[in-house]
Amino acid sequence: MTAEGATRPYHHGDLERAAIDGAVEEVRTVGVAAVSMRRIARRAGVSHAALAYQFGDKRGIFTAVAREGFRLAAEIIGAATTGPDGFLRGGQAYVEFALTHRGYFEVMFRPYLYRGDDPDLVAAKNAAFAVLYGGARASLTAYRPDGVSDADVNGLVLAGWSLSHGFATLALTGNLSEQFGTDTATLAAQMASGISTLGDLVRHFE
Repeated sequence: MTAEGATRPYHHGDLERAAIDGAVEEVRTVGVAAVSMRRIARRAGVSHAALAYQFGDKRGIFTAVAREGFRLAAEIIGAATTGPDGFLRGGQAYVEFALTHRGYFEVMFRPYLYRGDDPDLVAAKNAAFAVLYGGARASLTAYRPDGVSDADVNGLVLAGWSLSHGFATLALTGNLSEQFGTDTATLAAQMASGISTLGDLVRHFE
């Protein structure tokens, strides 16, 4: 690691990779509020000047973090969202992503941290949400072969996303560990099972 203010030659891609990794690790270890450009530079092993030249400010770095986070989420969740129960398994993968990629997750859904109009970020975010919508439509179609409306898909996405995101947030902030343990795979599986049970209850009392 270089001393603060030292110069170190970097190709564009190398510097961006080092900065993203440094920012993600900073968020994971000290939290979003404590992250600074100088802390990221030290962790990445680059000069503060090089970081500022490449990204401008902390919002620029967080834009890159969010962009990659949504791309990773789309890849990981999309791989799980297959078959008639794909939306449920996608929800489980969403929780697992949040718990195992905390440094990304803590940035992705705080739009005040980054430049929301960045074209590459907008594309990555849209692609990630397309995975949710595609999984919801496929699962609904499997159970309603006569037809599925956009309103049905929107409702399922809203419900599933809210449940998965809320569960992940509770887990990340330590609100579940005393009652349910800390094993990420077990927590995600329990969440998926609970969603299925909740659906059964709703149908029973309709």
